[in-house]
Amino acid sequence: MTLTLGVPSKGRLMEKSFDWFGARGVTLSRTGSEREYAGRVDGVAGVALVLLSASEIPRELAAGRLHLGVTGSDLVREQLVDWTSAVRELAPMGFGHADLVIAVPRFWVDVDTLDDLDAAAAAFRARHGVRLRIATKYHRLVRDHLRSHGVADYRLVDSQGATEGTVRNRTAEAIADITSTGETLRANHLKMLSDGPVHASQATLYAARAAPLGEADRAVLSTLLSRLDLDDEEAARRA
Repeated sequence: MTLTLGVPSKGRLMEKSFDWFGARGVTLSRTGSEREYAGRVDGVAGVALVLLSASEIPRELAAGRLHLGVTGSDLVREQLVDWTSAVRELAPMGFGHADLVIAVPRFWVDVDTLDDLDAAAAAFRARHGVRLRIATKYHRLVRDHLRSHGVADYRLVDSQGATEGTVRNRTAEAIADITSTGETLRANHLKMLSDGPVHASQATLYAARAAPLGEADRAVLSTLLSRLDLDDEEAARRA
């Protein structure tokens, strides 16, 4: 069996992942055309590169079909229930930074914090008889965050398109979405709540807990982690 490493298949996440491994003496490269999603690993024998979309990698790790994977910490926490039981976080990689934030219309001058949002949601329900809508793709993260801060009288509505446009289109009163610079929020006349992000995401290297590891695989994993200058105590115990 070969140790499998999943990396985002295109764009800056792929390029930055290649750079991160390359700086540590492990060369990742795409083989064939861009549509083949095939690659190779040089520098450590016995590792196979699998190119997938970043959103697929958490599920593949949880299913044990990947041994290692690079993806956003937001995707792992959103997709995997009790994510720490499915994967081990090996290394934040220092790129792919984006914050999951809650944003409201800029003209809501009295809403600046989660406490303000809770009060606004209660007032909205009292006036309209329905709960205030928050559009998002990140239902688990947002629901847990709002619950932990005591926010009630809202409902999450799914957004698979441009979340920032839902307020303008009157399909939601507020949003929770990923942003790097905040420019798109400002362009859509939205402002972030001042409490800070729901989650500060970045590209992270994870190890799957469920992926089978034979004796040879454990040796390859130990060699790879050593080359990457990472200390994985669980891998060491299993070696």
